[in-house]
Amino acid sequence: MRAASAILTGLLGTLVPFACVAAPADDDARVALRLSDTGDGVEARADNRLAGPVEVLLSAPEGRRAPAAVPALPARTVLPAYDRRVLTRLQAMPATALQLRMIPGSPNAKPRDVEYGYPLGTRELRITQSWGGQHSHRDAENRHAVDFAVDEGTPVLAARAGTVMDIESGFNTTGRSATDAGRANYVRILHDDGTMALYAHLKTDGVRVRIGQPVRRGDAIGLSGNTGFSAGPHLHFVVQVNRGMSLESIPFRMFGPQGILRFSEAVTETPPADGDAGSPAATAPGQRPKHVQTR
Repeated sequence: MRAASAILTGLLGTLVPFACVAAPADDDARVALRLSDTGDGVEARADNRLAGPVEVLLSAPEGRRAPAAVPALPARTVLPAYDRRVLTRLQAMPATALQLRMIPGSPNAKPRDVEYGYPLGTRELRITQSWGGQHSHRDAENRHAVDFAVDEGTPVLAARAGTVMDIESGFNTTGRSATDAGRANYVRILHDDGTMALYAHLKTDGVRVRIGQPVRRGDAIGLSGNTGFSAGPHLHFVVQVNRGMSLESIPFRMFGPQGILRFSEAVTETPPADGDAGSPAATAPGQRPKHVQTR
């Protein structure tokens, strides 16, 4: 049997939509597309290497005619954790590469109203960009994200119990150019209702958990850093769900070091300063933007 494989990574931003904040390094595949010649056709199989479900869509490149296949392309399905599945059977090995888009999470997620814990091992509270931040919290994936300014090496804690679905710790650069997008180290934790929490911009080699590891609220999962698209050390925290080949952030409640944090979308913000890339001017210790309240 002859086999060919196409490995998808987060560097293919058009194929992996969640890559704008966090994506795997190019030597580490999350989902692999394998084409195997069976003698009477070619099987196109997807291998999910994550400890959680992913939704995949196999298609021909834009502007190209799809090869003959059963079922016909585009083919779409949900792969459970660590699952391998034949997506379609082609009549022959395709002349051009196929595209496999992947979205983490199940589209059947049913978010519950849960109070999240503070995701940092410090009592300091400095929020430099909240919901609807004008620089980098305007898209659906990050609209309800919060950026906590914090010194590098601060312990990052699980804000809710779950299973470590995916990690990345190999990036070691930071900047504010387009090439820095998707180069943040991160931990993605899957919750029991299908939602996922993303903890991003972690320190190089700062991940302290492994894929598939169960964690409890308050467990140390990594060290904060300044990797990827950033202008200063901070933790990017967001809760996301798969809405059907579309990753979206959702509102959440959180108990902070000084009480309940109440987030609302920003109305106006000042230009970025020496804080997170795209944040309003960093607040002094203990202060917070007007769109964040505590009680």
